[in-house]
Amino acid sequence: MEVTLDWNDRVACIRMDDGKKNAITLAAAQELHAALDEAEAKADALVLAGRPGSFCAGFDLATMMGGDVQAVSELGRTGGRLALRLYACPKPVVAACTGHAFTIGALWLLASDTRIGEDGPFKLSMTETKMGVPLPPWALELLEAQIAKPHFVPVVAQSKAYDPQGALAAGFLDEVVAPGRAEAAALERAAQLATLPAQAYATNKLSRRSGRLEIMERDLTS
Repeated sequence: MEVTLDWNDRVACIRMDDGKKNAITLAAAQELHAALDEAEAKADALVLAGRPGSFCAGFDLATMMGGDVQAVSELGRTGGRLALRLYACPKPVVAACTGHAFTIGALWLLASDTRIGEDGPFKLSMTETKMGVPLPPWALELLEAQIAKPHFVPVVAQSKAYDPQGALAAGFLDEVVAPGRAEAAALERAAQLATLPAQAYATNKLSRRSGRLEIMERDLTS
């Protein structure tokens, strides 16, 4: 996967593109962390974007189904820590959901402050139950925080797949824009948010998240 970091004035845009579905390998997750290091240090607001047709298809199946327990654990924790960092970031974080979003991709959406998705033949879903995988506590914290109550069981326990309009109702997305417009709309929104007083934004954003962040941190380091 190619992870790039581009700048639009003081807005950093981190893009994921493997030329296919944006499946996350350990190397890709580590590159995303490195890009986030630079973005957090220098930017006033951040955008996380996928490639046309796919925001993120989830973790690399070859790793997840390969039988190497340590490799699965390392990939899961590295992806989970990125979600934690996004959720704990004091700066505005806007996600450009450019297509499909599954599992860790959907969780990265939920960890972002504002989620802008494209209309189209796309699906967003937590597929863990369908795959026979229990969700870890850190992921459940994000899901409980963001998913609308009537959709919580369908999302978490029933692996329901949503189209973009359904994802808007469920809480995966905050806004749906025309096909091909998610990244541009996310950059516009991030530029607007970057003009807000930074300290007030950080304080008000994080004021009610401390309990969830503690649980996520504890789960990802245990």
